[in-house]
Amino acid sequence: MELEFDVKVTPGVLYDFKIQHTYKKPITILATALGFFCIYLFFAREDTSRILFLILGIAFIVYEPLTAAHRSFVQAKLIPAFQQPLHYKLCEEGIEISQNGEIQMAKWEQCMKACNTRKSIFIYTSKANAFIFPRVDLGNQTEDVIAYIAAHISPDRMKIRF
Repeated sequence: MELEFDVKVTPGVLYDFKIQHTYKKPITILATALGFFCIYLFFAREDTSRILFLILGIAFIVYEPLTAAHRSFVQAKLIPAFQQPLHYKLCEEGIEISQNGEIQMAKWEQCMKACNTRKSIFIYTSKANAFIFPRVDLGNQTEDVIAYIAAHISPDRMKIRF
């Protein structure tokens, strides 16, 4: 059995990936927690330095989402591969990607892990690179795609929540 679908990579799709990827890192979680602690100190202190804590807290909390949004927008507009839909075919050998007559294949053994958000499914091929399958593009094939991925990626690397 094979599954085929087209995916359009938009700034919103890239933003969803970047936020999911970034907030899995301990440093980002720590920075966000530090931001909330700084805001707590703003309300807990009575001296004149408290405004500094508010500024630091807001900066720690909003820096990552703002930079992710900017990077997503720039990448979606500048990378030629994102200008047209990508055609994916999931088959027994792996994941075939085609666009403008060019075909590339990623074997299932190259897939490091699979995870998801409410908007997309991601199959990582390295620590920073992943195939992005937006649920809106998958439509009624979403469950079939998840089942196909689960059949080819080992359970310890499968982080998709149904």
